[in-house]
Amino acid sequence: MTLRPFRLLPIFDPRPWGRRDLAPWFPPTAEPVGEVWYHERNRTSEGPLLDELLAAHGERLLGKAVDTPVFPLLVKFIFTADKLSVQVHPDDDYARRNEGQWGKIEAWYVLRTEPGARLALGFKEPLSRERFREVALSGEIEKLLDWREIRAGEVFVIYPGTVHALGPGVVVAEIQQNSDLTYRIYDYGRPRPLHLDRAAEVALLAPYPGSPMPAPLPNGWVRLARTRYFAAELLDTGAAARYQPDADRFHLLLVLEGRGVLGGQPIAAGDCWFVPAGADPFVIEPEPTLRILRSYYPGGD
Repeated sequence: MTLRPFRLLPIFDPRPWGRRDLAPWFPPTAEPVGEVWYHERNRTSEGPLLDELLAAHGERLLGKAVDTPVFPLLVKFIFTADKLSVQVHPDDDYARRNEGQWGKIEAWYVLRTEPGARLALGFKEPLSRERFREVALSGEIEKLLDWREIRAGEVFVIYPGTVHALGPGVVVAEIQQNSDLTYRIYDYGRPRPLHLDRAAEVALLAPYPGSPMPAPLPNGWVRLARTRYFAAELLDTGAAARYQPDADRFHLLLVLEGRGVLGGQPIAAGDCWFVPAGADPFVIEPEPTLRILRSYYPGGD
């Protein structure tokens, strides 16, 4: 297989709180879509699923720094027309002991908001475990969360144990550890299961500690977040530039805004491109501008 960038074709995930209008990233949908996923189960522009390519070519695509038992990244767009559930994710230790899988840490980069759009992270004041269960059952938990108005360009790292919720009228790009392990705490009366017992064991019942500030990197990139499981970096550009792939790890390039050409192939908002480890350098050409979110697994750094 030639080591060159290829596109991951989107997986659309219907959710009761999603929306049908996904412009400018995707065409309208018949049913509400809450998330658009990119990970190992996506079909590729090469034809096979990504995990089929990985089974055949393994380290040649991933790079020697990727030593995880599963594909390490899950990248998403999130579209909200209604409130998401109040929820929490466990850390790795708890998830391995109780679920036989990874926990979950994630970062949200806010792309678009309607007036008054809000995000909840942690609690205004510490709660006891007994009080937590009481307010989750009554619905009072929504009033005790630390809601904050959000705007495009903000970044939030959601650590394991952080109780969180997202309001309507928001589009978010998410980079996360490749796990869908979520414990719902309160779901506004929707007929979906809750997971109060396990949520009570993992939730940090205190104020949110805050996210790191973005930091400039060489060649116009800006670091948005860096954790054990992923790094997320942003590029806003109106000029053609040579892109140097990493010899030791793959990159995912999520196109957030604009159009252009990547290594001779057209790209547009909504695309996600897999850059194999050790691929030859290529040129990214905006037409006239591009905003790209790069993610990778930092293992080995």
